[in-house]
Amino acid sequence: MTVRVQSDPFDAGAELNSFAQDRTDIGAVVSFTGVVRDTKGDLQEMLIEHYPGMTQSAITKIADEAVQRWALADVLVIHRYGPLKPGEPIMMVATVSAHRAASFEAADFLMDYLKSRAPFWKKEVTAEGAAWVDAKDTDEDALKRW
Repeated sequence: MTVRVQSDPFDAGAELNSFAQDRTDIGAVVSFTGVVRDTKGDLQEMLIEHYPGMTQSAITKIADEAVQRWALADVLVIHRYGPLKPGEPIMMVATVSAHRAASFEAADFLMDYLKSRAPFWKKEVTAEGAAWVDAKDTDEDALKRW
């Protein structure tokens, strides 16, 4: 299992190729890469803050839960922090398992957790100023499935 919290950009394709390379014990590889989205057309950057030790520990704990719950062969979670521009990768989740349902469900679980519970704080910066991003009810509702 790999959990990385980093400021550096990453190449999702290269990460996925490396993650699943030479695996013959699995039947499914599922991945998701989230990118910084500019919904209003005025985002200059997204600033993501976190507490390093706390964030790493919290994500590792939930990744361990996913491994146990879905009998995953492996998990990769990458989440960036710092200033990010629209269109840049912000996070990536990849799961591998014997069967596709387990990989899909575990990846969905991890993405819901990262979106609503991982200890990150996001601030949108526009020409008009900066504002913290509030939690969304839809994200909370998605997490209730698990």
